[in-house]
Amino acid sequence: MLGRLGKVDRLVIAFAQGIIRFRFLVLALALAASGLAGWGTASLRFDTDYRAYFSSQNPELVAFESLQNVFNKQDNILFVLVPGRNDIFTKETLGLVENLTREAWQMPFARRVDSITNFQHTYAEGDDLIVTDLVENARTLGADEIAAVRDVALGEPLLVNRLIAPGGGATGVNVILQLPGKDSTTEVPQSVAFARDLADRFRAAHPGIDIRLTGSGMLSNAFPEASMADMTILIPIMYGVLIVALMIFLRSLSGTAVTLLIVFLSSLVAVGAAGWAGIKLTPPSATAPTVIMTLAMADCVHILVSMFHEMRHGKSKDEAIVESLRINMEPVFLTSLTTAIGFLSMNTSDSPPFHDLGNLTAIGVAVAFVFSITVLPAAVSILPLRRVPQTIGLYGAMAWLSDCVCSRWRRFFWGALAGMAVLAAFIPRIELNDNFIDYFDPRIPFRADTDFAGNHLTGMLDIQYPLQAAEPGGIAEPVYLETLNRFAEWFRGQPGVIHVNSLADVMKRLNRNMHGDNPEFYRLPESRELASQYLLLYELSLPLGLDLTDQVNLDKSATRLTVTLKKMSTRKVREMENRAQVWLAANAPRGMARAGTGANMMFTHITERNIKSMLGGAGFAIILIAAALTLTLRSLSYGLLSMIPNAMPAVMAFGLWGLFVGEVGLAASVISVMTLGIVVDDTVHFLSKYLRARRERGHSPVEAVKYAFSTVGAALVTTSAVLAAGFGVLAFSSFKVNAEMGLLSAITIVFALAIDLLFLPTLLLRFTPGSRKAGPEGTTG
Repeated sequence: MLGRLGKVDRLVIAFAQGIIRFRFLVLALALAASGLAGWGTASLRFDTDYRAYFSSQNPELVAFESLQNVFNKQDNILFVLVPGRNDIFTKETLGLVENLTREAWQMPFARRVDSITNFQHTYAEGDDLIVTDLVENARTLGADEIAAVRDVALGEPLLVNRLIAPGGGATGVNVILQLPGKDSTTEVPQSVAFARDLADRFRAAHPGIDIRLTGSGMLSNAFPEASMADMTILIPIMYGVLIVALMIFLRSLSGTAVTLLIVFLSSLVAVGAAGWAGIKLTPPSATAPTVIMTLAMADCVHILVSMFHEMRHGKSKDEAIVESLRINMEPVFLTSLTTAIGFLSMNTSDSPPFHDLGNLTAIGVAVAFVFSITVLPAAVSILPLRRVPQTIGLYGAMAWLSDCVCSRWRRFFWGALAGMAVLAAFIPRIELNDNFIDYFDPRIPFRADTDFAGNHLTGMLDIQYPLQAAEPGGIAEPVYLETLNRFAEWFRGQPGVIHVNSLADVMKRLNRNMHGDNPEFYRLPESRELASQYLLLYELSLPLGLDLTDQVNLDKSATRLTVTLKKMSTRKVREMENRAQVWLAANAPRGMARAGTGANMMFTHITERNIKSMLGGAGFAIILIAAALTLTLRSLSYGLLSMIPNAMPAVMAFGLWGLFVGEVGLAASVISVMTLGIVVDDTVHFLSKYLRARRERGHSPVEAVKYAFSTVGAALVTTSAVLAAGFGVLAFSSFKVNAEMGLLSAITIVFALAIDLLFLPTLLLRFTPGSRKAGPEGTTG
C-alpha cells in the first residue's frame, strides 16, 4: 500500500502515527498554548465610539472631524421628559426640568446643558438688551408667568421640535459632552452611567413623568451593550446547536466531546489574541467566537466521518485515524486556507470592525486546522470509541441522489442554471439602507428610547453644514445672513425635516429686541455693522457655558446650520443632501457651500463605500482561492471550474433577499467575500474525493461522482447544516448588521450545498475530458 502512495501521503501517515504515539504530550502542549493565549481575554475591552466604524481616511469622517475642529463637538445625551398629562407648563414639571438641568452639569465631561428653563431669553428694556434664563425659580411662578413662558417657548424656532414639542406635551434637557478622546472604552460609559442614575432618581421622585435617554452618547454606548447581549445569549445557543447537531449526525459522545473541545480552544485562542493585540471589540468583531465555533466544527466532522467510515470497513481505531488524516489532510488544509483567505480579505473594508472580525476569524480557522489534525487524533486515540453504524437514511439519500443526478444530469444542469438566472434577476431590487437607529433591536434601550423621542419630541438623524463666509467677521454680512436664512427656510419646507438650527433665527430675534420687541422687526439686520454690534452685545451677555461656539467659529468666518430629520432611509437622506447641494450651487455666494456632514451622513454612505472598497478584496480573494485550488488539485481546469459553484451561492442569496426583503445594510458589503472562503469548502471536499476516485481508483466520471457522494455527501450535509444553523443563530442578534450577516450567510451556505450536490456533479460530467456517457440522457458532448 505504502509503495503506491505519493510522498505527501507517506508524510501524512508518519505525522499521524507520531501524533498517536505522543498523544499525551500533544494534548498537554495544546492545552498549555491555549491557556497562554486565552490569558489575553483579561485585557479585552469594548469600543464605545461609533466613529470606530470608519477608517481614518473615510471622507465623511474626515469632513465631520474637520467640522468639529472648527466648532465645538456635539456629542450629547438628551433627556426626554413626557408628563402624564402631556403638559410641561406646570410648576411641578418646570421645576423638575430646572433641577434636572442644574444637576446635569455634574455629568462627567459635560460642557453645556440646554433646556427650556435655561434658554437665554432676550427682550428689550428701554435701550438695554436683557438676556436671562427663560425660567427661574419655577416652583414660585404664578399662572400668568407660566403662560408667558409658554408663549415664548412655543413661539421660539430654536426651541420648538428641538427642546419642546409643538403642543408643549414633551420637553428635553440636552447635555453636550466634551470627551477627551483618550480612552473610548471608559469615557462614554462614565457619562451614560451618570445619566442613567440621574434619570432613575428623577423617575423615583416624579413617577408621573416618563423620562427617556437618547443622543450620540447613548448611541456609542449601545454598541458595547449590543455586543454583550449577543455574547451572553448567542454563544450559549451556539453551543446548544452544536451539541444537538453533532450528537444527531455523529452519534458519538466521544466524537462530540472532542469536537466541542477543539471548537472551544480555537475560539479561546482567537479571542485571547484580540486581548493581547489590544483590539477593542465592537458588535461585528464580537461575533468572531460564534463564527469560529461554527467553522472549527467542519474540519472535525470531516475527519471523524471518514474515521467512522474506515472503522466500519474493518480498520482499528488508530488505523482509521491515520487513514482519515491521509485522505482529509489535503482538503481540510485547503478549506482552512481558502476560508482564512476569504476572511483576511475583509481587511480591504472601509470599516475597521470588519478588519477585526476577519483577522480574528482567520486566526481561529488556522488554530482549528492545527488542532483538528493534532488534538483531535490524539484525544480520539485516548477516548473509548465504538464503531458507529452507518446512518442508512442519510447515506441512502446520498446514494439515491447520486443516481438521480447522474441519470438526469442534463435536467439538473439546465434547471440549476435557470434557477440561478431567475434569482440573480431580483438583485437590482435591493436597496441599501444604513439608518444607524435601526441597527439596534428594540430590546436595546437606546433603540426604544430613540424611537420614543422621535414620536414625542425630536429626531436623532441630522445633517450639519459648515457654511463659510468670505472673510473673518463675514457672517454679519447681509448677503451671507440672507442666504443662511433662505437656506434654513428651504430646508423647513422639505419633507421629513423636523427642525433647523440657524444663526439667522438668533439674528432676527436680536433685531426685534433692539427695536423695542416690535414684531415687525423680526427680520435680519440691514447692515453688517448692526449685525456685528447685536452679535457682540448678545455674546457678552451670555453666561459661561451657553455661548455661541456651537454655532459660530472663533473668527466669525463660518456658522453651523443643523438640520434634524425624521427617521428615514439612507436613500432619502442622500436625495435630500443632493437637493441641498443643488440649492446652494444656485443660490449661495461663491465659497459658502459645503457638503453636509455628521454621524448620519457618515452612516448614510458606509455601505456604498464598503462595497467599493471590498471589490478589490473580493478580486484578490478570488485569485488567491483559484490559485490555491489549482495548485492543490493539480489541475488548472478543475481549479477554474470550481469557481463557478463557489461564486453563485452569494448571487442566489442576494437574489432571494431582493425578492423577499428588498433592503440590506452594512452586512451586504462583506457577505460575498466572507462566505466565498466558506462555500469553497464543500466544493473542495467533493472535488478532492472525485479526483481521488479518478486518479487512485481509475473510476469513470460517473463512478467518481457516485464515489464522492458516498464518501463525502453525508459529511457535506452535516457540516452545511451545522454551518447554516450556526450562522442562523446570528439572525437572533440584537444588532441588525450581525443579524443580516448571519441570515445572509446561512442562506448562502444552503445554496452552496444545493449547488455542490446538484450542479457541480453535472459540471464534472459535462466538461470532464473523456466523459462521454453520463447515463440514460446520453453524451456530454
